[in-house]
Amino acid sequence: MLIKKTSDIFSSEITPEALWQNRRQFLQSTSLAMGLSALPFKSFAQSNTALQKLSFVKSNYVTMEKITPFESATTYNNYYEFGTDKADPAKKASTLISRPWTVTLEGACNKPQTIGIEQLLRLAPLEERIYRLRCVEGWSMVIPWLGFSLSELIKRAEPTGNAKFVEFITLADPKQMPNLKSSVLEWPYIEALRMDEAMHPLTLLSLGSYGQTLTNQSGAPVRIVVPWKYGFKSGKSIVKIRFVEKQPKTSWEKAGPSEYGFYSNVNPTVDHPRWSQATERRIDASSTGINAFLTPKRKTLMFNGYEEVASLYTGMDLRKFF
Repeated sequence: MLIKKTSDIFSSEITPEALWQNRRQFLQSTSLAMGLSALPFKSFAQSNTALQKLSFVKSNYVTMEKITPFESATTYNNYYEFGTDKADPAKKASTLISRPWTVTLEGACNKPQTIGIEQLLRLAPLEERIYRLRCVEGWSMVIPWLGFSLSELIKRAEPTGNAKFVEFITLADPKQMPNLKSSVLEWPYIEALRMDEAMHPLTLLSLGSYGQTLTNQSGAPVRIVVPWKYGFKSGKSIVKIRFVEKQPKTSWEKAGPSEYGFYSNVNPTVDHPRWSQATERRIDASSTGINAFLTPKRKTLMFNGYEEVASLYTGMDLRKFF
């Protein structure tokens, strides 16, 4: 069990609050210290002019592992609507308009509704949860997310007994997202969870990270974080949540059904057809870009170390249901 209480974290591993309060000073100091190029940070700043500090409480869902630096977590991203290179989202996501924003709840539920982002921010107390994020390509991060259990929002919609799965539909606006003209995926981006997965307390509706509202490249203004699954299961910039009876076809399933299964649990014993999943590389201040391949490998943990979800899959063949 790798989940520890907040009191077990060394203070040196948490980004100082003073830096959160003065984001411009933080970016200037870190970019100079790391010798990072001006272009990604210029674009990054432009895309987050409305970034605000959020009030939150500390959660028991934390890890003692070192937190990935803010600048690394926000300049090395997968967000294919803005390009397929890891640096593309930070450079190009300034076109995303995250206010105003609404999320629609629909499908097999008694109370379908549309909720504005400001209402979502007040729906439940925001918690800081320090989760590991493991991507299918073999890199990982440790990020202090802000949000609350997705179950709080789901209960508001009162799903019926026919609702067996929860489908997440993301924004698809060619005016805001330049890579929608590509055929790399079928748009809009769609992900889904089984109902019990979506209701698990670890599944997070995230509205921020590092003490602030989400950056555009991180999935502003609202995304899902499912820490025991590969990162592509955690849809960004959510606009619709649909309750359905049959298992939906997700975007990566459609694109590569032999490579990206519906469940996509982090499982070191099941390789991706083109690479091993037995190890991973942790992204830190010195390991973005090409340097990521020089970072020492570490063993990948089953369910990304979140052993408390294992009971969700009792009796399942996790090679067949990968």
